[in-house]
Amino acid sequence: MAPFLDATTAVSDMTLNHLLLYCRPGFESDCANEIQSVSARLGIYGYVKTRENAGYVTFISHEPDGALQIQKKQRFSGLVFARQWVAAGEMIADLPMKDRVGALTAALADLPQCGEVRLETADTNEAKELSVFCRKFAHPLRQGLRKAGLLTKTEDPRKPCLHLFFIDSCNLYAGISRPGNNSPWPMGIPRLKFPKEAPSRSTLKLEEAFHVFVPRDEWDTRLASGMKAVDLGAAPGGWTWQLVNRHMFVSAVDNGPMNRDLMESGLVTHLQEDGFLFQPAKSVNWMVCDIVDKPSRTAGRMADWLVNGWCREAIFNLKLPMKQRFTAVEAAIDKIQSRLAEAERHCSLTIKQLYHDREEVTVHAKLES
Repeated sequence: MAPFLDATTAVSDMTLNHLLLYCRPGFESDCANEIQSVSARLGIYGYVKTRENAGYVTFISHEPDGALQIQKKQRFSGLVFARQWVAAGEMIADLPMKDRVGALTAALADLPQCGEVRLETADTNEAKELSVFCRKFAHPLRQGLRKAGLLTKTEDPRKPCLHLFFIDSCNLYAGISRPGNNSPWPMGIPRLKFPKEAPSRSTLKLEEAFHVFVPRDEWDTRLASGMKAVDLGAAPGGWTWQLVNRHMFVSAVDNGPMNRDLMESGLVTHLQEDGFLFQPAKSVNWMVCDIVDKPSRTAGRMADWLVNGWCREAIFNLKLPMKQRFTAVEAAIDKIQSRLAEAERHCSLTIKQLYHDREEVTVHAKLES
């Protein structure tokens, strides 16, 4: 185990070679396999430390600035299982309970000035007990950091974000992420409210996907009223609701029953067919799919849609096996990319395990003109 640093040790005596990756509890090995693959491709070597159901992974580089180098060379959006990443030093241990602010400002003295500070924990039941402490500690800490010149007087999104990842109230990792190459949400979790009118909680999956994959300033053009969409495996209509809420015309394909209120909207056509066999008569703006099936079969059918240009953009889920989930994701995406290459179709693919996902990952595909 790497030695801990005393809370008074300055960052100049630390090295930002620890890359923290927050993830869904239970997916630590998948997150670890992914970052090892990424670091090897970049030529930045090290090892990972994981603990089952901890909700985070630590990649420790052999190079003093290895974590920063990975953040510089790799797009965060290109990681599947990480909700957030932080370039940090070794754990800051044993903060004195009487002056945590003073000890932390001393420990962080040589970090660059940051435009925001986030006090975070893992997304576990045990760590959630720290949320009350973090809320109470946030205000005096911000005051102390601003007084020391480590934090701008008002939030500045152009500067690095300072993350304090608490293991408990006296032990934490401290580090930074870069604006534009991180998750914009604390703990990497968008806080969405379940709309009571929606027929199922699965609606939050598609709403989160829109937030993650479509820049907010492009919603008016890419998620516009009057667009045509297809929802494969639509019943009872959780994903269809998101499309209807944006005033799109939706072909809901499913042998099961659809929500009555959605049908009364006048925007939904219910087609009682097998979602994997359906083919649109004309190309549509969006295709979405949350059918439960093997990832290889789903990938094959999604490739059909993209290769044939049946939609301009698509969001679909790949249900994962119990084991070798990272391998299953790689195989499914390779299958789609191979089909696209054979057809000489140019398409961007982005894959993320979203907060509202469970044993699955969400894929966004956008055909290029």
